[in-house]
This record gives sequence, C-alpha cells and structure tokens, in this order.
Amino acid sequence: MTSETKMSAENPTDRNNSTNGVKGSVVDTERFKKRLAQRYRAEQRFRLYGLMSIGFGLLCLVLLFTDIIGKGHSAFFETRVSLDIHFDAEYLQITDASSEQQLNNANFDGLIKRTWRAQFPEVKSRSDKRLLATISSSGSGYFIRDQLALNPHWLGTKQTLWLLVDDDVDVYYKSRQKGNAYMGRVNEKLASWIESLIAEERMELNFNTTFFTAGDSREPEQAGIRGAMVGSLWTLLITLILSFPIGVAAAIYLEEYAPQNRWTDLIEVNINNLAAVPSIIFGLLGLAIFINFFELPRSVPLVGGLVLTLMTLPTIIISSRAAIKAVPPSIREAALGIGASKMQVVLHHVLPLAMPGMLTGTIIGMAQALGETAPLLMIGMVAFIVDVPGSVTDPAAVLPVQIFLWADSPERAFVEKTSAAIMVLLTFLIVMNTLAVLLRKRLERRW
Repeated sequence: MTSETKMSAENPTDRNNSTNGVKGSVVDTERFKKRLAQRYRAEQRFRLYGLMSIGFGLLCLVLLFTDIIGKGHSAFFETRVSLDIHFDAEYLQITDASSEQQLNNANFDGLIKRTWRAQFPEVKSRSDKRLLATISSSGSGYFIRDQLALNPHWLGTKQTLWLLVDDDVDVYYKSRQKGNAYMGRVNEKLASWIESLIAEERMELNFNTTFFTAGDSREPEQAGIRGAMVGSLWTLLITLILSFPIGVAAAIYLEEYAPQNRWTDLIEVNINNLAAVPSIIFGLLGLAIFINFFELPRSVPLVGGLVLTLMTLPTIIISSRAAIKAVPPSIREAALGIGASKMQVVLHHVLPLAMPGMLTGTIIGMAQALGETAPLLMIGMVAFIVDVPGSVTDPAAVLPVQIFLWADSPERAFVEKTSAAIMVLLTFLIVMNTLAVLLRKRLERRW
C-alpha cells in the first residue's frame, strides 16, 4: 500500500472537507453569476426607462411644435382680393391728390362700396350691399388713400388694386384651400360671392408682410407684432444695460473682496432664494416701488426693464460667481507674485477669463426675461397699444403679453395669429440659447 493510500485511508474527514470546499466554491460562483446577471438586467431596465423618458419628452415636444406650427403657419400668408377702383375725382371731391386735407376729407370707404356694387350689379337689397362690402377689410379705405397719396396721377383713372379681405373671408379661403371650407360667420350668400371671385381669379394668398410691419389691431387681418417686438427690444435693452454691470460687479465683490462673515452669508442665501421667487412677486415689487412710489408711467418699457432687471439679477450674479470660481487660484497667485495689485488681478486676469461664463449666464437671463409675462402684467403692459413705441417712455406691449391678448380674443383668425407669434417668440429664445452655447464653447478655456 502506498503512502497516499495510507493517508487517505487514515484521514477520510480531510477528503470530505476538500470535496465540500469544492462544492461550496461552485455554489458561490453560481450565486455570483446570478447576482451579476440580475445587476446587468437592472442596468438594462434603467437604461430602457431613461430612453423611454427621453422618447416621451421628445414626443411631447414634437406634438407641441406640430400643433403650434399647424395652427400658426397660415398666419404668415394673407388673402387679398382684386378690385378695379375708379378714382373718381368728382365722387371723392378731390381736385389736388397731393393735398393731405382733401385726401383726409374724401370718402374712400364709400368708393370701395361703390366698386363692390359695380362688381356685383345683381345685388339690390340694402342688407346685401352691406354684406357685400364686408368682403374687403375695414381698413381698405386707408390703404387706397395711401396709394393715391403716393400716386397722385391716379386721380380720374381706374386702377386694379389688391386689398386685404375681412378675417372671416380669410379663414374661409384658407380652409377652402386645405379642402375643408370653414363657414363660421360666412353665410351661403357671402360664400357664393367669394366663390365667384375665386372663379374669376380675383383672390390669392400672399406673404403676410402686415404681420411683421403693423402694430396691434382689433381686426385680425390688420394685426401685427411689430409694436410688441419693438417693445420687447426696448425692454430687453434696459434690462441688459442695468443687470449686466450690476450683476457682474456684485459677483466680483462677493467672490474677491467680501469678508467671510454672517452678513455675506445672509446676502448669499438671499440671492439664491431670489432666484427661485415667482416672477409675479417682482411685478408686485415694481408696481409698489417704480409706479406707486416713484410715480413712473405705466405700460412703458422703462418700467418693464427695471422690473425684469430685478428678476434677472440673481441669475446673472450666481452664474458670474460660478465663472469666477472656475478661474484657477494659480492665475491670481502668479499675478500677485509679479507685483500686480488686487484690482489689477481682478480686471486684467480674473475678469477676462471668467467673461465667457458671465456672458452665457447673461444671455440665458435675457432669454428668461424675454419670455416673462406675469411681472409685466402687474405694471400695466397688458394695455391695447396700436402705435409702435419710439422710445423707452412710450406705451408698449411685449411679445408674451401680445400672445396673451390674442389668445383671449374670440375671433377665430386670432388663433393663427397667436400660434404665429408663439413661433416668433420661440425662434428668438432658441437663437438666444444657441448663442449662449456657442459663445461658451468658443470662449471657454480648459485648465
């Protein structure tokens, strides 16, 4: 008998322990593999949930944009009707077409009604004649007056002019182009006249320049966003002029000069809290201070800019402080080491390196201010303003408030105007945020 056989025969317990150890190791390995597979499956489920969340968000975004564009794209086109207008000097009682007084006294609305009756001589009753005249916009008289003022030689001649149609006719014609004519307030008789004009090729769609060149109006076909756009630009200009230097100066002081004590801690906490305060609170603050106390006029870009400055300052201060903190301490130490003063270190080294982050935060703050409505409603910028503002002290509306006003209007034609204005506002916001991203990527430095 060999020595190994003797040992195994003498120690059967050791052999059993060795076998059990191998089996235990195999079991532990199987458990580890099972747990590892469970972890992999959990990770895959987590990734799937993330992809589903992103997909759901993108779907909602696509539905939102589809709805807005579907309703608003038609607002970029306007329906016009062709009329052969005879500028009868005797009827208009105009002897000199270059005389502004004679043009103001002339009855151009009556001339349009007369032209419509000549276009449809079969219309006899007074009610039908009034209905017939509603095909063209109520502002057509001012249009042909301006055309005669620009072309005085037209007096006594017949000219073919394309006039804006009424909003109900515009909705009917556009919906008809899509294959499902919406009657609305267009009755059968008016629809037959419109169909007659269409058959004679006297109606067509043109690019709606009025939407970009006119101010607000009670008539949807005459309403535009120029006044609101100019008001938004004036308001943002005031906000930028005030908020950027004040915000940057406050950030520099808090990061570079302010001592670390309970007062600066209190200021920092309040700045962070102000960034989360509802925007309408700033509107109430502006109403109490700028209008009631300082007695500044309501509904002007100056007050709007002051209110939005208060709202955007926390955002600019927080982003500017983060940009200053991102500058490596070695830059400051090197500048101080060669004899630069504290002011020189800040102005010549820290501020230029932190400027990309500051500009990014400022642009994002401006984009936030551009889309705000609640604080401006509190200071009266919800008024109906027709004229385009010429300065920061002229009454004005802004794009978000203009959208709010149009959305509250009962006319169906204002639905497409509202959606189109939202598209313009979103375009501005996307451009500003894209500019912030590009500016950060172009100017940032990696340490």
